[in-house]
Amino acid sequence: MEGDHWVPHQCRQLLLRQRGRGDVPTKRSEESHISPEKCSMKRRTIIVGQGPYQQEHREIVKGYKGNIIHTTKYTLLTFIPINLFQQFHRVANLYFLFLILLNWVPVVGAFQKEITVIPLLVVLTVIAIKDAVEDYRRYLFDHKINNSLVQVYCGKKKAYIDRRWKDVQVGDFVRLSCNDIIPADILLLYSSDPHGICYIETSNLDGETNLKQRQMVSGLPLQGVEFNPEIFHSHIECENPNNDLGTFRGFLVHSSGARAGLDNNNLLLRSCTIRNTETVVGIVVYAGHETKAMMNNSGPRYKRSHLEKHLNIDILWCVLLLIIMCLTTAIGHGLWLKQFKNAVFLVDGEMAPALAGFYIFLTMIIVLQVLIPISLYVSIEIVKLGQIYFIQNDLALYNEHVDCRIQCRALNITENLGQIQYLFSDKTGTLTENNMVFRRCSIYGIEYPHDENGCRLEMYEAEKNEATDCSVTLKSTCRGKSLSCRSLSCNRSSVSLHTLTAESEKDEQLSNHFLPRTTAFYTQMAKEVVPDPELVKKLSWLCSATQPSGNVISETTSSLELTYITDFFLALAICNSVVVSSPTQPKHVAAEVQTSLKSLDEIKLIFQRFSFPLFSGFSTHAPTQSRGSPHSSRLFTRAKTGAFTLSTLSSCTIEGSFVTQEGNVNLSRKEEEIIGDETRDIFGSTNTDSNGASDNAQEMRNEDVIDNDTEDELLYEAVSPDEAALVHAARAYRCTLRARSADSLLVDLPGIDMLTVQLLHILPFDSNRKRMSVVVRHPLTGQVTVYTKGADSVIMDLLETPKGEEQARETYNHIKVQTQKHLDSYAREGLRTLCIAKKVLEEEEYEVWLKRQLLAESSIENREELLLDSAERLETNLTLLGTTGIVDRLQEDVPETIESLQRAGIKVWVLTGDKQETAVNIAYACKLIGPNDQILTVNCESKDDCAALLEDLKLKVQRSEERMNKKTTTEDSGELSSGSKVGFIFIIDGRTLDWTLKDHSSCFLELSHSCKAVICCRSTPLQKSQVVQLIRDELKVMTLAVGDGANDVSMIQVADVGIGISGQEGMQAMMSSDFAISRFKYLSKLLLVHGHWCFSRLGNMMSYFIYKNVMFVSLLFWYQFFCGFSGSVMTNSWVLIFFNLFFTSIPPLIYGILDKDIPAEQLMQMPELYQAAHASQAYAAYVFWFTALDAFYQSLVCFFVPYFAYVGSDIGELSFGSPINASALLIILLHQVIESHTLTWIHVFVLVLSAGSYFGFVLLFSICCLTCSPPTNPVGVEMLQMSQPLFYIVCTLTTVTALMPRLLFRGLHNTMHLSALMLTSYREKLESEKYHRRMQHKNLNLSVANRQPECVDNSA
Repeated sequence: MEGDHWVPHQCRQLLLRQRGRGDVPTKRSEESHISPEKCSMKRRTIIVGQGPYQQEHREIVKGYKGNIIHTTKYTLLTFIPINLFQQFHRVANLYFLFLILLNWVPVVGAFQKEITVIPLLVVLTVIAIKDAVEDYRRYLFDHKINNSLVQVYCGKKKAYIDRRWKDVQVGDFVRLSCNDIIPADILLLYSSDPHGICYIETSNLDGETNLKQRQMVSGLPLQGVEFNPEIFHSHIECENPNNDLGTFRGFLVHSSGARAGLDNNNLLLRSCTIRNTETVVGIVVYAGHETKAMMNNSGPRYKRSHLEKHLNIDILWCVLLLIIMCLTTAIGHGLWLKQFKNAVFLVDGEMAPALAGFYIFLTMIIVLQVLIPISLYVSIEIVKLGQIYFIQNDLALYNEHVDCRIQCRALNITENLGQIQYLFSDKTGTLTENNMVFRRCSIYGIEYPHDENGCRLEMYEAEKNEATDCSVTLKSTCRGKSLSCRSLSCNRSSVSLHTLTAESEKDEQLSNHFLPRTTAFYTQMAKEVVPDPELVKKLSWLCSATQPSGNVISETTSSLELTYITDFFLALAICNSVVVSSPTQPKHVAAEVQTSLKSLDEIKLIFQRFSFPLFSGFSTHAPTQSRGSPHSSRLFTRAKTGAFTLSTLSSCTIEGSFVTQEGNVNLSRKEEEIIGDETRDIFGSTNTDSNGASDNAQEMRNEDVIDNDTEDELLYEAVSPDEAALVHAARAYRCTLRARSADSLLVDLPGIDMLTVQLLHILPFDSNRKRMSVVVRHPLTGQVTVYTKGADSVIMDLLETPKGEEQARETYNHIKVQTQKHLDSYAREGLRTLCIAKKVLEEEEYEVWLKRQLLAESSIENREELLLDSAERLETNLTLLGTTGIVDRLQEDVPETIESLQRAGIKVWVLTGDKQETAVNIAYACKLIGPNDQILTVNCESKDDCAALLEDLKLKVQRSEERMNKKTTTEDSGELSSGSKVGFIFIIDGRTLDWTLKDHSSCFLELSHSCKAVICCRSTPLQKSQVVQLIRDELKVMTLAVGDGANDVSMIQVADVGIGISGQEGMQAMMSSDFAISRFKYLSKLLLVHGHWCFSRLGNMMSYFIYKNVMFVSLLFWYQFFCGFSGSVMTNSWVLIFFNLFFTSIPPLIYGILDKDIPAEQLMQMPELYQAAHASQAYAAYVFWFTALDAFYQSLVCFFVPYFAYVGSDIGELSFGSPINASALLIILLHQVIESHTLTWIHVFVLVLSAGSYFGFVLLFSICCLTCSPPTNPVGVEMLQMSQPLFYIVCTLTTVTALMPRLLFRGLHNTMHLSALMLTSYREKLESEKYHRRMQHKNLNLSVANRQPECVDNSA
């Protein structure tokens, strides 16, 4: 470990030299005095609260927020005014407030002043209570958090004291222990870990339970006594608070004036939890609402519902009806007054008829206020909550393997699920498992198919299909918990895959997306990689130089090939961010070496026996010896600079063996025996027969099992399943990653035991570079080496141009050509491919790059651009080592789900970053592409070619559609379902897509609109969101996006409905989505059933609300023709207000929550019903006016049947209104019964309750209330009316007459609708019968063929 501190030392030396030359601006210690005015700049300055700068600290902290948080909206004093202010932002509430104020005008007032307040008061009170309960819960949570205790350093007491979170300030030193929650955003200054490492769990922040590694600021002491704040005199400059969780820019200025760059790896975020680290100390840089966690706490997502937009249009139509009714009444009142000049009943004879008509207009607005459904908005919110409750508790959407159900995060767009027209899906992790398993690889241009590994996967699939009914059982009680420490001792829980029962292994809950992130990629499938026998045979040479052997090796194996092989697996083991641990040791403690390492002389002998220039790589510039490097002595010889070729190796004899000029190794019989014994020691016993290599591989696998029983099992926690699969593959070949620290890796190599690899830099993966690199100093050569892995489309363009002798160039070109062939082959098989490459740097070259990298890391502005430029400068002229093929299995029922969605009229698009061949292979597997579909591929080299090709394809599609329309017969159109029609599949790559979106979007829209499906390959996250936005805005369609990773977040947020799948790539997609599911197959039930129901329920409920309001208001309007248009009513004001507010308000809620127009089974069997229901929305305006006309008719019947029944009698207006109100109530309630498709005991109970509450209220009102409704006197009216038979006859006749047309219409509609369903079912049955007939005919031909002579059958 002598080079562990090389990087910090080298950084300081470089910065000092740069400062001496004036390249880097620095501050002397005397200039560390910071003025408070700097707080107003774009940077934030943090000065510690102890030492000589306490006054400056106090001045600066005044400009920063404290650590107290307030997520509540109100206080006791501000609740009423603020809540009312927010509620009156709704236009409907302002409208009813205007009516209340208008009713207080004496000349306009229609009712008692108190009565008009009741509707608005009820609505405001209900919403206020809901808001108060929610806010009180937030208050309790804030109180608990703000009063939590944390240890903060006190300068006066010279010790850490307990202080409440809300009292923590920027610049305070905070000490945390294992399992403590971080109270603020803290810069890590000290860790008890010897290497300055701290592990945090971010589940409270982003839902991920795998541990993240953080590193203390460079330049501070790593070990020794605990951090002393009194001697810390540095100050910090960083960026202003922002909500970007993935970046942090700044630098720390030491007392010596040297700068140390700060990044996200140095920052501990608020709400995260310390794990596996005894003690950490840090300084607060952001507190309270300025922390990244709080700035990302934006509350629940809100997307406006399309049905809500439609409701606003209906409300405007209701306003128009209201104005027409009020205007008609005002004009009628003015004309009526003109006919009675100087009449004795006129109180104010001097008022002009026009003015009187104006007053009546205002009065009628108050009387007919019920026409505007104020309670509809509240009812819709209640109904949506009920719908969400039933969606979340649907057992068909419940994943019992992981005890997880669907999550509804957006509460206001449930009906949008029933209107989806375009579905945009990610591929990896959405259509596939995203549970990567190493399948095959290519090294040095030679493919290793791993046939036995493929057979194992096939056997596993067969076992999984047989065990689909097996229940999942976990013997461990730690299921669903993180494997990180849960106790103060910071020890790992002993939970491994062996806690699973055999049944659970068969059912593959290990590959399920909802396992804890700490074991998400640590599956038995990924772990048990069966090595390829040929590759095992070649690797066995590495350990054959010190002990006798009897194995026969390949005569074609060269030293260069073995160099490539070893470098390849070393890259798989170390080019990652995998955290290594064991059940009995924390992650940050490197396992102690239990067996002695081979001596350096032995290691040297292993490679020098064959003159292997191992780990030197293929480069035209072999690095010279490092100056001042801790690895100044070379362990084995290398070729001279510029002469590293196979042909330069002269034939020589080394202890009886010799190396040919071609680099092939030939051994004597005695040495072959020596190799065999060494191979048995390392890889297990071998056989010399044809099955020897397979037996050798089997021994390797058996040895893994033995190792797991005898020593601590290594646990790999990866941020992606690709990394986990590759690390396990390397381990299968004895290249094992043992431990990781901030600046070193402990790795096993075949035949060498454990070696420490000095880790200089990690260049993490990002979507722009599409690759990841690590910079290490090799433990054997001391060379600075870059290992890179990434997408083949990127890596292949970064490879070096071979130089040197012709044979070397031919060898390297042959490797590239063969590797490309293998890449294409893997992609056609649907495998995910990654290229592995390396680069060896000279010391001068590395120092030049390091200077640029340090400047980029210490910059605040444009830091990402500088880091990207630095990485791209390093990742050039790479040497290709090989490629990997990783299998990602398709999720269950994905083909059936996509077929159902297409039959429902939903166009399914796949937007993926994978290769085109891989995406097409998956599309065939999931039946997105049918056997008869025509594929249109657009891969262009220039913008001009793109435009021309798009135009040609558009014409081709148009001509093909014309021919298909001419050939289509009535029989074909009647028997073929939408899912089986032949269509076009549009496939486009990322580069062409970028040109298309910028310059040819209209042509792209026309072409894609005519295609059955579209597959966008090599697309970036930005392109995904641009495609969704283009389709949504230009075609005016309802879009849905579904994905599982952080790269899908932008697409999910842009779509009308975003679906997140909680998968192997974290919880970002789920937390950004409107709905979260566990498997893609749940989309069919969610859309086809719940989406259809929600859309149908809410649409019908809105129409019903408008119907009952128009119907009841029309009764008051008809009465104006018989009272001189005076604004009088034939009922008391209490009944008028309560009729819509209470008596008829609850049944629509039950109707909107529980109604089922079509059973779930039928919706799943016939997805076409989804499209039919969606198409009916085109008649929304027609439905509104049809509903209004029906309401007018029923109101006419309800008014005039009692009118003609009581005409000529001496009853009063309240007695006349009694049968009208009772009939209206019965008509409205029974109308809902007719419209309902489902009647349960809940429906009956609510209907009876509504009717009973009305009759009970009016009877009680007529008995007890003497002065409740002046100037009328309702006492005894209802009692008298209900005691007469005529009342019941009138009510019965009125109800039957009013509902008869609606009943006939509904019966006719249901009959025709049922006929359509039966016709669809008949077509499906007919198509099924045709299929069975074809199969019978095929079987008959097969049976005839089987009767042929035996020899013919054998030859066939």
